[in-house]
Amino acid sequence: MRLTIKATAGPGHAESVMDFLCAKTGLSKSRIKDAMNKGAVRIKKKKGKMLPVRRASCVLSVGDYIELYYDTQLLSRNPPSAKCLRDLGSYSVWFKPPGLMSQGTKFGDHCSLLRQAEKYFRPARRAFPVHRLDREASGIMLVAHGRESAAKLSGLFQTKQVEKEYRLEVLGNVNDLNSRKILFSLDGGSAVTEFTVISYDAVKNSSEVTAVAKTGRYHQVRRHFNMTGHPVMGDPKYGKGNKNNEGMKLCAAALRYRCPILKKEVEFRVPDADVNATPES
Repeated sequence: MRLTIKATAGPGHAESVMDFLCAKTGLSKSRIKDAMNKGAVRIKKKKGKMLPVRRASCVLSVGDYIELYYDTQLLSRNPPSAKCLRDLGSYSVWFKPPGLMSQGTKFGDHCSLLRQAEKYFRPARRAFPVHRLDREASGIMLVAHGRESAAKLSGLFQTKQVEKEYRLEVLGNVNDLNSRKILFSLDGGSAVTEFTVISYDAVKNSSEVTAVAKTGRYHQVRRHFNMTGHPVMGDPKYGKGNKNNEGMKLCAAALRYRCPILKKEVEFRVPDADVNATPES
């Protein structure tokens, strides 16, 4: 079941958000409480921004604007767990497994890294996005715990000061390529991907490679390898003959940059055991 409710509380409405939504939807209190806990309910007070509301006892005032985005299938998902690799106070470094979203949506945030990061620390810290990885991909991600650190870290990505190294499995034998540098233009501009061949498996007819995106085009590594005739295995968007039952074989294996917090060059790398992680069933 999927439904959306957008309403403004008026005189005579129930006092709590939960009672209000129960009356509007006919859903049970347990279902509304679950949806609230998982970030599917948002409220905007007369003075303030639209924010998730998780407390079932939250009291409504006349004029409060409420939104519910209810999706039974999404709310029933049991997301894979991310791993905190390093806590630097103002931000933390995580391994995001395949199948976990970077951020939530209007229909909930319990399947997202940001929500897991919020719940991980005690006392709790706010979690701010810095960059993103597609749900199908795995790899290193940074999560900021303040607006200042979020702005500084986001700025590094926006100005291409972060070197991203990927580990991927692609269709076919990439040793047949004349160069270890892919130069196809993307989105009307230059794009450079450099790669190193790790191995070729003749039985699977696939190659394992490491790649560094020297420019930051949208889906650059995935698009570049597809353009060479060697798409990423399991990529749901690009390529032919590269489908599998194990998910997309792409891991953001390392990030390298000058940390604005530590004031030095840093590298964060996915533990070897997690490089070839597959989505949890």
